Formats: sequence, structure tokens, C-alpha cells
Amino acid sequence: MRGPRRCDATSDKLKGKGDIVILLGDLANNSTTNRTKGVKEVLVKYPGIKIEQEQTGTWLRDKGMTLVNDWLTQGRKFDAVVANNDEMAIGASMALEQAGVKKGSVLIAGVDGTPDGLRAVKKGDMTVSVFQDAKGQAVGSLDAAVKMAKHEPVEQAVWVPYRLITPENVDQFK
Repeated sequence: MRGPRRCDATSDKLKGKGDIVILLGDLANNSTTNRTKGVKEVLVKYPGIKIEQEQTGTWLRDKGMTLVNDWLTQGRKFDAVVANNDEMAIGASMALEQAGVKKGSVLIAGVDGTPDGLRAVKKGDMTVSVFQDAKGQAVGSLDAAVKMAKHEPVEQAVWVPYRLITPENVDQFK
């Protein structure tokens, strides 16, 4: 999948400087590797943004909450949380809220565009998410399979664009 990256949006909102933490999915999962690689590729364009910490939250809301709470307890300072999925991003938001951190002062980015993620963006608990178009992926896969069955040429990779979810457009994704 290619398209607007949540890290680009987050980096722009940080005006190219600050510290971020990354909540990783399951370390054995390709999505964790690819999503984190994408974040780091974007950060190359923003030398003023540093990764303060990155740890696995294994895709889980409670793990994301625990990690961010631990970082806050340790006195770590960060301007943004970039999570490999919406669940960990929501957990991060919950930890920040419980710690009394002013909503919106730490940017929170997730990915997947889940129903809970959409609600969090709408409420301002998350800054952005990214819609992972399952229907578009299915259609692209089927089109490629049909072409292969007909011995027609098929691209090595079929890209289905991500779509950035913001408070301004979140209602389009329901």
C-alpha cells in the first residue's frame, strides 16, 4: 500500500522538530516491520525529529497504554506517539489522559481506520489515523489472480493507496 503517510502528517504538525515514541506491533509480523520502516523513511526528511523510544505493544490497547504510562513515569519527554495500529494509539491516548497531559499537546498517530480509531480521531483523542482499504486490497488481489489465471502480465506488487484520516475528513470513513 502506498499513499499519504501518517508520519508525514505528524512531522508536518511538529513543524519538523521534536521527539517521538513508536509503539510497535508484534515483532515477528511483516506489518510491524513495514509500518515502522515507513516511519523511519519519512523521518529521514526531518532531521529535527528524533525517536526517543520504540517498543512493542504487540498490537494491544492495554500494552500501548502501559508503555506510554511507563515512559511518562520515567520522565521521558515526547511530542508525538506513532503507533503501528489504532489500538495501541488509543492506549497511548488513555495513558496521556490519565497522566493529566493536555489533550492535543502530544500528537497521536495510528493506522487501520478501525471504528474505535475513527471515534478517537473525531473526539480529538488521536491526531490522525490511516485507512487501510480492505475492500481495495481484496479487489486488487482478485484482479491480479484473474490476470494470472489468464496468463496476462501482473505487476510484481499491487499498491492500494492509504488514505489519511483527520478530524476534517473522519466522517467519510464511517
